[in-house]
Amino acid sequence: MPDDDLFANTPASSGDYDASSIEVLEGLEPVRRRPGMYIGGTDDRALHHLAAEVLDNAMDEAVAGHATRIEMQLDTGNRLTIADNGRGIPVAEHPKFPGKSTLEVILSTLHSGGKFSGKAYATSGGLHGVGVSVVNALSSLTRVEVARDRQLYAQEFARGVARGPLQSIGPTPNRRGTTVSFVPDTEIFGDRQFSPKRLFRLARSKAYLFAGVEIRWKCAPALAGDDVPVEAVFKFPGGLADHLAEQVGERECVTAQPFTGRQDFPDDQGRVEWAIAWPLWSDGATSWYCNTVPTPDGGTHEQGLRAALTKGLRAFGELIGQKKARDISADDVMVGAEIMLSVFIRDPQFQSQTKDRLTSPEAARLVENAMRDHFDHFLTDNMERGRALLGAVMERMDERMRRKAEREVKRKTATNSKKVRLPGKLTDCSGEGKGETELFIVEGDSAGGSAKQARDRKTQAILPIRGKILNVASATADKIRANQEIADLGLALGCGFRKDCNADNLRYDRIIIMTDADVDGAHIATLLMTFFFQEMPEIVRRGHLFLAQPPLYRLTAGKESAYARDDAHRTELEATRFRGKKVEVGRFKGLGEMNPGQLRETTMDPATRSLLRITLPPEYEQRAAVGELVDQLMGRNPEHRFNFIQNRAGELDPELIDA
Repeated sequence: MPDDDLFANTPASSGDYDASSIEVLEGLEPVRRRPGMYIGGTDDRALHHLAAEVLDNAMDEAVAGHATRIEMQLDTGNRLTIADNGRGIPVAEHPKFPGKSTLEVILSTLHSGGKFSGKAYATSGGLHGVGVSVVNALSSLTRVEVARDRQLYAQEFARGVARGPLQSIGPTPNRRGTTVSFVPDTEIFGDRQFSPKRLFRLARSKAYLFAGVEIRWKCAPALAGDDVPVEAVFKFPGGLADHLAEQVGERECVTAQPFTGRQDFPDDQGRVEWAIAWPLWSDGATSWYCNTVPTPDGGTHEQGLRAALTKGLRAFGELIGQKKARDISADDVMVGAEIMLSVFIRDPQFQSQTKDRLTSPEAARLVENAMRDHFDHFLTDNMERGRALLGAVMERMDERMRRKAEREVKRKTATNSKKVRLPGKLTDCSGEGKGETELFIVEGDSAGGSAKQARDRKTQAILPIRGKILNVASATADKIRANQEIADLGLALGCGFRKDCNADNLRYDRIIIMTDADVDGAHIATLLMTFFFQEMPEIVRRGHLFLAQPPLYRLTAGKESAYARDDAHRTELEATRFRGKKVEVGRFKGLGEMNPGQLRETTMDPATRSLLRITLPPEYEQRAAVGELVDQLMGRNPEHRFNFIQNRAGELDPELIDA
């Protein structure tokens, strides 16, 4: 038992906390006391949430098939009006509130509405019956007009309280629907004003979300600007596909056609619509919606999409024999993509009243099942398209895994603060003029010595390599990183590898592969081109990579001499320039056999040399085909090379074979 003395000196009214301290807020007073609970605060985002609540009600009428047109009008004085041509809010006396119209009950009572049972709306953005009543509570003036059964009714409110009973205005045979006009209360929002640009974009985005609705925009001329017209009409028959096309614009994408579509869920559980593109060199963007309500934090419908895309690409990789595809993650697929997803489901669950995140567990399963078959067809109907997308995603996968490995290495090794030095084999040039500097990659020290003497010291740098570099197409990422020749190339060029490759940081304007004019030289050049294609594709795409054209023969007749690139060029010179003359033919076994003067004259002097620029097709699918060819010829599977030779042996010129 407690000791009574412990409480002897405690006043009964300590802190004046007794029964009279308990307040019971009625009507809409809780909304005005704690607006953050209903609209997330009183900032600009919360202010525009009021507009979204009213617009969502109009969109629910359209999605339910009862409205075809919505009008949004912004006037001076921060007054916003939203109208639809739907059924109109019921105006008859409500059975539970004698003497009050249903309209007044909806506008002035929390948790009142027609979206609880699912009878009036199969799917809706409003769930709790608080949307329009919250708008009414937080507005200094609200006027609602209802055209129903060929009669027009109106009622006005101030801060949630009716200023008078429902008024019957009279017959209106050519009008139907609900019009809500309101002015946000300055006692709640201060001097914050609606943003015309933000409302304009909101109206346009809603039109994309339901192809059957037309949304008309108007604003006072004083509020219009370069980005916001006085009047506009939005209607998009293509839905999200139209929205995606506008977002992507002229940007080049991994696939020429985006992945778009729509699908009903089984058993009338709703439907889903999607539009996805993978632009090149883009940070990407995502837009998630449920029942036309934006869910910026994604949620379970996003999870369904991620699963459909990831599993689809893994399965496609297995189909074409690309075993590494099993390591693809959802982030590999999503990063850089433009993604729009809209679902319509019954009784959705959200994380909060502001509906930033969808939490309905069934949405993940419904979306994944609906999208998976469509995505499988998208990949396999056009195999080149499928390979292009898989290749792009696997590039991101390789980059992710490489960065993970680098992070692990950094944790195990101390940070090296010393400045990275250029490779010791590099003989750099002294000039830095734009458009002038060149790096010659040459085979062996002998050719490197001749090239160093033949070069222009101001503009031409020389990097000798030892024999045939690593074939990166058939090597693991760890082996590539450990290769000294590749490390030296990376240091000399200074632009990074793979996704970290930034062509703006390239130390030279031209990279010139200079190898002997024989089979071994061609093989080395092929290995180097494979390296640049895989590890520095942006360098190739921008046209920085070249092949030197050293001669194979030197033809001399008396005091006259000329150089021939190959057998065909030699035959041409003998038949034209040296016709009828006794010609001495000297064959160069390699660049190292040329004296510096000959090498400069034939291969390095910009005034007399001939270069071949190495480029890539502009379309990504065609570049993917190039990647597949490189994989066939340079990859790990020798059967691919054997099949390539067998299939194309008949295309060779017999005369060249005999030669």
